[in-house]
Amino acid sequence: MGLKKTTASAILLLPGVLCVLATGCMPDGLLIQPVSTNRALKETVILRESVWASDKIAVIDVAGLLLNANEPKILGAGEHGVSLLLEQLDRARRDSNVKGVVLRINSPGGTVTASELMHEEITRFREKTGKPVVAAMMDVAASGGYFVACACDEILALDSTVTGSIGVLFQTFDLTGTMAKLGIGADAIVSGANKTGGSPFSKMTDEQRAIFQAMVDELYDQFVDVVVAGRPGLDEAGVRELADGRIFTSRQALELGLIDGIGSMRDAAASIKERTGSETVRLVRYHRPYGYVANYHASTPRPDGSVNLINVDLPALWSLTTPQFLYLWAPGG
Repeated sequence: MGLKKTTASAILLLPGVLCVLATGCMPDGLLIQPVSTNRALKETVILRESVWASDKIAVIDVAGLLLNANEPKILGAGEHGVSLLLEQLDRARRDSNVKGVVLRINSPGGTVTASELMHEEITRFREKTGKPVVAAMMDVAASGGYFVACACDEILALDSTVTGSIGVLFQTFDLTGTMAKLGIGADAIVSGANKTGGSPFSKMTDEQRAIFQAMVDELYDQFVDVVVAGRPGLDEAGVRELADGRIFTSRQALELGLIDGIGSMRDAAASIKERTGSETVRLVRYHRPYGYVANYHASTPRPDGSVNLINVDLPALWSLTTPQFLYLWAPGG
């Protein structure tokens, strides 16, 4: 019986070994060991200013497309972004040694709902704990990414950061012309004339366009209100003048009052130390088990959508078939 089990195990391992050999990348060793199924977040120190430092600053990422759903993956489903953010904030809230949070944002935005929920959770964290949250913008912190940043006590950006894009996008497409060329027609039985509004299989009527425009305008007003509340130096008229969907460099954003300064992760941590009176700190990150983190740069995710105006990928969100209301910067979308 034992021999059969051993043989079966070897057969299961064989494809993985062959895959490694085929790639030509031999590991230093092969370790097989039982692992726990506990997926609770673990804390890792990513920077220690002193061996005696007891105060902590939690580094929390808001990255990629902001979805109120599990992140799309080729194999399986990824994390639920809103749920993960709340889990990390709860961990920081319960730890009395955590004096503040650096919210590292690397996102072109996402759905309206996900952006709103993240903004709400960060605002609630600040109000309930009194712990400061400083946004540290990376490559892109635009549209929904900027919406989330407005919940923070302070917003810093790198010299190379792209931000802004204050506005709303309702994305759909029209396949009727292509379908007609192929001799394909859509036939839907509906309860009302506007039930198929936004469908790619029928042309949008003037009435349907007016309905969606009114919804976009309302969501746009909410975005403007969030920026006005988060940027005391700007009034509504000033925000609306900037909020035509355009993006800004960090220097432009600083001059316009959309951010507070140009700075790095170290500057964001220094701001929290100054606000809380901490002399030396440990920067910590919360992650799922078995994810190795060398330092606070090693865990920086690449934003979906675009990086510094050049490298533009088709966002995973476009693979969804239903129309979406988006706070999203998507060049060429």
